[in-house]
Amino acid sequence: MTALKIRELKAKRAQLGHEATAIMQEATDANRAMTPEEESKFDKVMDERDKLDATIVRAERLLDDERNSIDDIPDDRRGGGAEAQMAAWNAFLRDGRAGLTAEHVRALNAGNDPEGGFLVAPEQFVQRLLANVDDMLPLRGLATVQRLTMAESLGVPTRDADLDDATWTSEIGTGSQDDALRFGKRELRPHPLAKRVKVSRKLLRVSSMNPEEIVRERMAYRHATAQENAFMAGDGNQKPLGLFTVGNSDLGGITTNRDKEVPTDGTGFVHNSTDGYAADALIDAKYFLKPQYHPRARWLFHRLVLAEIRKVKDSDGQYIWKAGLGDQQDTILEIPYVLSEFAPSTMADNDYIGMLGDFSFYWIVDALQFEIQRLVELYAETNQVGFIGRMEVDAMPVLEEPFVRLKSNDTVA
Repeated sequence: MTALKIRELKAKRAQLGHEATAIMQEATDANRAMTPEEESKFDKVMDERDKLDATIVRAERLLDDERNSIDDIPDDRRGGGAEAQMAAWNAFLRDGRAGLTAEHVRALNAGNDPEGGFLVAPEQFVQRLLANVDDMLPLRGLATVQRLTMAESLGVPTRDADLDDATWTSEIGTGSQDDALRFGKRELRPHPLAKRVKVSRKLLRVSSMNPEEIVRERMAYRHATAQENAFMAGDGNQKPLGLFTVGNSDLGGITTNRDKEVPTDGTGFVHNSTDGYAADALIDAKYFLKPQYHPRARWLFHRLVLAEIRKVKDSDGQYIWKAGLGDQQDTILEIPYVLSEFAPSTMADNDYIGMLGDFSFYWIVDALQFEIQRLVELYAETNQVGFIGRMEVDAMPVLEEPFVRLKSNDTVA
């Protein structure tokens, strides 16, 4: 089992912990003991969490054993596998195909276009690249991320219509028949994304870092910024469907039904008795979101909008932004926030200015096949080597109910 898979198990374990806490907190907030139904649900969640604990411990032990067994093998006896693949990959990045031996080519399982400089990257490289991208994008740490071994589609069942409430009936009655329940399905299909980076030939040759590390870090940054932009504002046409893109019945996503207006004056938030209180609008937005989403909810803003949020006061003159104590996060109305450079940054009338949501309902699908093309002659005059990395990604909100989008309403003429 890979380190990436262990990370995913730990993320699921953390999510189950949040769910258990939310069940207990609901009873605590109501100053009562948990109901039998709540106890049953709590025990079920904790049982699943305990099983994950055991799985994670076993997986980590196996991973350590694998690493130790590789370290114990003398260099001259190491054959194929991950180590041989990474050695071959570094040789390709540094010297191109001319630097590959026959053993290297076998280890890499080269693609079908040897003259074009294409190679399918080893799984280790792809996993490290995606881990780098995850670290750069806060949204990916909150979203549900699926990894597909090939660029196939992933169907997400969605509830398009619901049943009416149960009806009171007699002991032998079964209630009235209801045929309203309908399920749809939105397709998540990884779309191609290509980015180019340039690296000095001398850096590849003499750096203490492996060529793989140099290329991976630069490639990760380029892919991360492109993805983050699409996650915020992508139109869903051969790219992800963004959080701030207005959805509809055909496109899916978040419709205007989940929008809440916040009073502004075109450049900042309003907080006075004449024109209204932005704090009140943000409170309304918080409770427009159902309480079951609150434990995992986060505000999402651009840093320039957050600078204005920190100045907002309620009708009692109290700031709604609170600094976290110790290792706790800063909060807005008791809910933590994340920042994105690609979230909306202007506050003109009718602009989107941020949102609140449980971002685990934003799904990201990565295809684990990653190609790199090495450009040998294009940058020869500047003594550089170009690399084009191609990966495939898609993303979209799979349910709109866990999100509330904030829209500017210029109340001051």
